[in-house]
Amino acid sequence: MYKCCIFDLDGTLVDSIKAINHTINLTLSKYNLGPISEENCKIFVGDGYKKLVERSLIHCKDYDLKHYKDALLTYTEYFKIYCMYKVKAYDGIKDLLNYLKNNNIKITVLSNKPHKRTIENVEVIFGSEYFDYISGERNNIKRKPNPEGAIIITRKLNISPKDCLYIGDTDTDMKTGIGANMDTIGVTWGFRSREELESYNPKYVVDHPKEIIDIIKKSCVEINNL
Repeated sequence: MYKCCIFDLDGTLVDSIKAINHTINLTLSKYNLGPISEENCKIFVGDGYKKLVERSLIHCKDYDLKHYKDALLTYTEYFKIYCMYKVKAYDGIKDLLNYLKNNNIKITVLSNKPHKRTIENVEVIFGSEYFDYISGERNNIKRKPNPEGAIIITRKLNISPKDCLYIGDTDTDMKTGIGANMDTIGVTWGFRSREELESYNPKYVVDHPKEIIDIIKKSCVEINNL
């Protein structure tokens, strides 16, 4: 039976693309660039805000990244203001989280969003002290897809990776979960396609949070039948 679920945040627990897209477009407008569409933004996210800014500038033909250093500062300042802009939990997520808590399964977050903004998103949408552990991007932890952050969570909670589910919506997440030797679930309601997720061969790909409940229930039945 699984003892812990490690969730990505953006595109997995919360639909935050409008906040990210709004912030990057405000940033680009400072340099008379952009805007970029939400669909392009979904492709540019996943590897942290620095990569988002870099990819967005290149998309807007700043190939030499002459605005990059200033744009990082600008994005950070705007994101402090707009990180909750139209952010909402995906349908079925709160039911899934309540099921996990009611069955004594730890719930955690591992995000490439800056740590303070990660905590803000989680606490505004789900409440404070609801999750057992929250980790955003910090200087002392390697960013996903490096599995270090996921492994740190297992150590903090004294849980083996084989007893964890890693759940995310991008190629970055598939690499992270698989690299941490965790059963990995790709979710199709986020920012990337089913085809992209399946190309990394996660253990599961699901279309709705209730399917994760079914996976956990099935694992319990299988253990009981051993």
